[in-house]
Amino acid sequence: MYVILVYDIKSDEGGQKVLSKTFKTCKKYLSHIQNSVFEGELSNSQIVKLQYELNGIIRKDKDSIILFKSRNERWLEKDMWGVQEDKTSNFI
Repeated sequence: MYVILVYDIKSDEGGQKVLSKTFKTCKKYLSHIQNSVFEGELSNSQIVKLQYELNGIIRKDKDSIILFKSRNERWLEKDMWGVQEDKTSNFI
């Protein structure tokens, strides 16, 4: 399943530590696209594992994560504005 993950970590006391751990965890599973945005292919079991790990890191009363899912990347049109650095075009 193709997913896009976006997180918002509140920048208060302790927020930097949560941000760092959230980033590292997401990076294990997905490609980093931009600031707090990741994308990639994950199985359902990988999604469950990622969710479990992130639930142990984020503060549910301050931070949030949104996971957009699609059966296949080809069904998602991607337009890029501004700097044209597409970090997901690794394959020929």
